[in-house]
Amino acid sequence: MNQPIFTALADPTRRQMLDRLVSEGPATATRLAGELPITRQAVAKHLTVLQEAGLVVRESVGRETMFQASPEALDEVKAWIDQVGAQWDRRLRRLRQSLE
Repeated sequence: MNQPIFTALADPTRRQMLDRLVSEGPATATRLAGELPITRQAVAKHLTVLQEAGLVVRESVGRETMFQASPEALDEVKAWIDQVGAQWDRRLRRLRQSLE
């Protein structure tokens, strides 16, 4: 399992930034800082964590660095959650059957 993804998603500011990039498209760190109540340096640090987790990619466009969401990184997490959910469903079904 990709631990950096869980670390990245644990922070509400990073989730907000990722939501913003998914819903509105690529943005610079400066633009994101203008939309959030944190400094540009804090935004840059959060973007680094998101990038290391594979949740955003950076691309140089002229003199600017654009950040874009890469939600495909969540596919592994979703598959794991689905697997764990199915295991719990089976356990609960067996428990229910044994109680009947």
